[in-house]
Amino acid sequence: MSKPFGDSSWRAMSRAQLDAGLNNGVAVAGSADITAAWGQRSDAMKAKYPAHLDIAYGPRERNRFDLIKVVEGGPVLLLIHGGYWQMRSKDFFTCFAAGPIAHGINVAAIGYTLAPDATLDEIVAEIHAGVDALVAQAGSLGIDADRLVVTGWSAGGHLTASVLSHPKVKGGVAISGIYDLEPIRASYLNEKLKLDEAMSQRQSPLLQEGPNKPLALVVGSAELPILRQQTADLAVHRVQHGLPVSYEEIPGMDHFSIMAELEKPEGRITALIRELVARM
Repeated sequence: MSKPFGDSSWRAMSRAQLDAGLNNGVAVAGSADITAAWGQRSDAMKAKYPAHLDIAYGPRERNRFDLIKVVEGGPVLLLIHGGYWQMRSKDFFTCFAAGPIAHGINVAAIGYTLAPDATLDEIVAEIHAGVDALVAQAGSLGIDADRLVVTGWSAGGHLTASVLSHPKVKGGVAISGIYDLEPIRASYLNEKLKLDEAMSQRQSPLLQEGPNKPLALVVGSAELPILRQQTADLAVHRVQHGLPVSYEEIPGMDHFSIMAELEKPEGRITALIRELVARM
């Protein structure tokens, strides 16, 4: 039988093989320098738009979002950072507002408490609370909470699919995400996440029917096979449940280079977000 995504059968892997099959940082040469540059560009973005930074949505230190506002009363994109729910912060991701704001879409880059200081149940709940706060403060911030869409990368792709159920979220674009948490539970990543079987199943979008809202799923053709497989699997899952979904692999993109397609005004992910906003 052919394997269109390469070796993605994680249950047949040894622990060492599975760990390697999920380790994007090792798989992409120079990934540390790439993310450091994201942080530098994010600092520059925040310096250019300093009016609405570190807005609290909850009691914990990372319960903050940065709003890059370019249009009074305009639509808003919630941007969720990645890092396997245990690394990085919104401060590395504000730069990716560059693509959407070029088209009049305000962007709120949200932070959340990292594992092991928060369980995945708590992290998902924080993202929902962030949407609540963004909606509640929409009037004072000058954004249109009735035109709210969400995107996220890697762990943020998972959180995008998870927050799609919020009644105010109209649709999402999930980038290079994990949608079945069982391989995570079996890997080195669970040392901090501490998922048990019940939480893994409860928080796996592939095991839920999902809300009837549009979800665009994207992944790079040069990404690790497990991530490519999971993205395709979620697309099939949603089709089987009669839910609106699109799926595509962006040619030549790895787990890090794919984010240029959001940072560029003419990028493919930026275009998908514009299409979502245009439907509202």
